[in-house]
Amino acid sequence: MSWLVTGGAGYIGAHVVRALTAGGLVPVVIDDLSSGHASFVPEGVPFVQGSILDRALVEDTLRAHHVEGVIHVAGYKYAGVSVQRPLHTYAQNVEATRILLEAMQAADVSNIVFSSSAAVYGTPDVDLVTEDTPKAPASPYGESKLIGEWLLRDQGIATAGSEHPLRHTSLRYFNVVGSGDPTVYDTSPHNLFPVVFETLLAGRTPRINGDDYNTLDGTNMRDYVHVADIALAHIAAAQRLSGGEPIEPAYNLGSGDGLSVRQIMDAMARVTGIAFTPEIAPRRPGDPDRIVASGELAARDLGWAMRSSVDDMVQTAWDARRAAGA
Repeated sequence: MSWLVTGGAGYIGAHVVRALTAGGLVPVVIDDLSSGHASFVPEGVPFVQGSILDRALVEDTLRAHHVEGVIHVAGYKYAGVSVQRPLHTYAQNVEATRILLEAMQAADVSNIVFSSSAAVYGTPDVDLVTEDTPKAPASPYGESKLIGEWLLRDQGIATAGSEHPLRHTSLRYFNVVGSGDPTVYDTSPHNLFPVVFETLLAGRTPRINGDDYNTLDGTNMRDYVHVADIALAHIAAAQRLSGGEPIEPAYNLGSGDGLSVRQIMDAMARVTGIAFTPEIAPRRPGDPDRIVASGELAARDLGWAMRSSVDDMVQTAWDARRAAGA
């Protein structure tokens, strides 16, 4: 029996694949390579290149590899861009999830770990986000992730009395950073770490968007979590599902205290050895002062923990980026 990782050639998915192998589970990858890289898939791991919008392909893959569960990481993950491309976002994140669940039902696959997002909360007016914090997504991306959770919930209810009832959980997390393997790094043109690295490598000065927020140093505070820890939480959830253990419908993979953008910039300078003073740019519209989540529920059930310091997160990310070359 194996676990299918959708988006397994991407930055997060590739770490999930490695964590599955390390945990004694058998991964299978499906990815259309729209943002992933075939080189991120370890040698020997079955790799199906194609879209999860292709129901026949998904169902055939589930049957051919005797899949017992799915870790659904594939998706269009650019919240800002989703405002300009809502239809594309919904197709990739909502319709694809619906098709995946349809294929799973046809192939009698009843376990799924869904890679959701803290974007489902929007801009909550609380110091610490919990799983019960009201959901108010502020972008099509956040909305699409919340709808994905609803799809899992509704399919779970619909199949509850069947021979193969859907068992599921959704993992909500914020900014994923670092690297657990020097051959895998974040290639997103929108995420803070790769943006800063590319700016520094080009000899330019990184920017901070606003320094007048209501925080200790005036810059935004967010959860920054190491990708290897995120991957371990996915595996723990998969094992809990396959073992028939009780599981919550959703977990926050949060730090509990967060880091400011200025703290990240300071760590970037320390780790890279490139001294710089960030330029201060205007605020971005809609950016809240602070969004930080509690990880207590995930710690209780999934062994969730923040195992890396900010310098560790920057160091592993920087090492992987440099190993990739220019």
